[in-house]
Amino acid sequence: MAYYGKCIETVIEQLNKFKPEKDIPEQFLEAASTSLQTLSPQKQAFILEVLSGCLEYRKLLAVVVDAFYVRAGWLCRRADYNLFEVICYLATFQLDELGFQLFSDIIRSQPLDKMCKFLGFLFNPLSLCSWIKDEWSLIYETAHVSENWIDPLMRWQPEVQELIKQLEKVMTNQSPLPKTKAKVTEPKEFNLTVPRPRAIPVPEPVPVMTKPKPIPRSTYHPPKEQEQLEMTRRYNRWKAEELLLKVNIEEMRCAVPRSRGTTLVQVIPPNNVPVKLNTAAILREGSLYQRQVEKELQRVDKLVDGAGDFSEFLEWQKKMQAKDQEEALAAGECRRLQGKLSREEAILARQLLRQGNKQKADQKKEEQTAELMQQCAERRLQEERSMKELVEQVIEVQKNVKVAQMKLLKGRRQIVQEVIEESRELLQRTAEAAKEEQKRRCELIAQHRALETQPMRKGKLVDLTQIPGYGLEGEMSVVELRERLALLKETQQRKEEEKRDQIIQAKRARSQGLQNMVEQISLCRAAMGRSAALRWEQKKAQSAAPGPPSQDQRVLELRRRIEESAAERRKQAASGPISAPRAPRPKPRAQLESRHWVELQQSRERRLRHWRRLEAA
Repeated sequence: MAYYGKCIETVIEQLNKFKPEKDIPEQFLEAASTSLQTLSPQKQAFILEVLSGCLEYRKLLAVVVDAFYVRAGWLCRRADYNLFEVICYLATFQLDELGFQLFSDIIRSQPLDKMCKFLGFLFNPLSLCSWIKDEWSLIYETAHVSENWIDPLMRWQPEVQELIKQLEKVMTNQSPLPKTKAKVTEPKEFNLTVPRPRAIPVPEPVPVMTKPKPIPRSTYHPPKEQEQLEMTRRYNRWKAEELLLKVNIEEMRCAVPRSRGTTLVQVIPPNNVPVKLNTAAILREGSLYQRQVEKELQRVDKLVDGAGDFSEFLEWQKKMQAKDQEEALAAGECRRLQGKLSREEAILARQLLRQGNKQKADQKKEEQTAELMQQCAERRLQEERSMKELVEQVIEVQKNVKVAQMKLLKGRRQIVQEVIEESRELLQRTAEAAKEEQKRRCELIAQHRALETQPMRKGKLVDLTQIPGYGLEGEMSVVELRERLALLKETQQRKEEEKRDQIIQAKRARSQGLQNMVEQISLCRAAMGRSAALRWEQKKAQSAAPGPPSQDQRVLELRRRIEESAAERRKQAASGPISAPRAPRPKPRAQLESRHWVELQQSRERRLRHWRRLEAA
């Protein structure tokens, strides 16, 4: 029995190594035969025969083993799947060749409880004649299945049942293993060493503190780089002020007569180039400055030719602008006061509206409560009526439950019969379709093999120097075509290099022109920036001086009306205070608004005084 047990273990190990999705059965059997060369020839032949049969009828065996795990082998491990496949193969295909005595020896070499379960499941007459036969008939023909596999299994039925009974008796007669008495742990005393008496400790040496590093001078003195930067900044500021003074002197100088075609613009060489610009910005700004220079030259030409001065017109224009500004300030002050007046009136109207809304809300709330009470009473009456109707319906339904159950049972039985008939027809159709598919595959395989046996020419000689001779215009050989393509490529590369050189020269010339234009733009920017800074300083000094307060009648009238409306609002708030729902903190907000309006009024008065002072000057 140990001999057959080792053979079955070897077969199971080889089956565990087989992967259906990757391995091919023929190659796997060849590899298995080479690995089993060390065994005896008889043992090797038995193992290879069983292994090849399990691989050939793998689908057939999987039907029985999968059903065994579903129906009877719930407690069996999935690791024993190949063991059950081998036993099923031996019982179905090799039982007549091996003989019942050898088969029983193989069964006894395996775990008895597992073999009892599996043999009882496999040799069940009801299973063999019903679902096992039907499932196998889907893979092979029904006549072949019943003649070669089902009938032999039914013939061996009595002997196998006797074998199962013998195995069950052996399992029941096996006495349980005697329980060995556990040894009691005997405690032992610890063999501890006696500690030595402690010696007097040696005094630790007094640590010597290392001298700290002196504080560096840079902690209390600024670095030299900062002093150098400060000196450079002062020098640059002094130089900029000197340059600004020179430019102002040039602007103040009177126009000098000149001949046609000459310019009066003095170009000051810059110390460094300003911020980088792209090409479009440089060209646009250069053209702008060029137009300004041309315009200034035209103005100077007109002055030289005897044109008049615009100083009187500019003074009149300045006075009119000051007057318009004063009127605009007065109008702005009127608009501000009108807005403040409308705000006061809106607050007063909001207070009156809130009081009226509160009275209306109280009246509306009383009406709604009366309506809700009436609706609740009507809803209760309606619910009581609906409950009575529901009780009556439930009583009627209980009476008709039995009749409905009988109808439901009849309908279900009819549906079950129809489903059974449809499943039978579907199984027959699938079997016929499988047969037709098998025939079609066999025909395709035969055609493919016939095509493989036909001789084929594997290569063809080609002469690249030969002209094909199709009669086309400009026909040439492959070698000549390659030479012409090489010459065409060389000429194309030469043209590309020449064009690249031209582009580089054009870029250099353009970059030089742009650099010159950038230098001119930097000079013009510096001059315009200095003049703008002077104008801004003058404007700032003029705006700093305060102006006289406004004496417009419209402004005074609006202020008086604002004070009256504010007094009326405070009086209304004192008589009936109501908290505003949108302003949780009204006092700080009112203070901020009043402060904002006061500051705005002061700023406008300062501007008005400033413009009046300018007009008087």
